[in-house]
Amino acid sequence: MKLSELQRKDIVNIKDGKKIGRIVDVEFDPVNGYMIKFIIERYHFVRNLFSNIDEISIKFTQIKKMGEDVILIDIN
Repeated sequence: MKLSELQRKDIVNIKDGKKIGRIVDVEFDPVNGYMIKFIIERYHFVRNLFSNIDEISIKFTQIKKMGEDVILIDIN
C-alpha cells in the first residue's frame, strides 16, 4: 500500500467512533526502516474543541483495523 492511499483514509477512534483526522506523514525507525508512527493532522472541529495541537502521533501498535475507507485506532 502506498502512502498516498493511506492519506485518503479517515482515522477513526474505535472507542467513540469519532473521526480524528488524516495521515500527513510517516515516521520510520532509522535502524531497520520499519514504519513506527503515523503523523495525523487533526480535523479542525476536533482540534478546536479539545486541543490546540494540530498534529498527533499514532503508533503502529494502536492501529486495530485498516479498511477500504478508514483506519480504526485505539487511543484514550
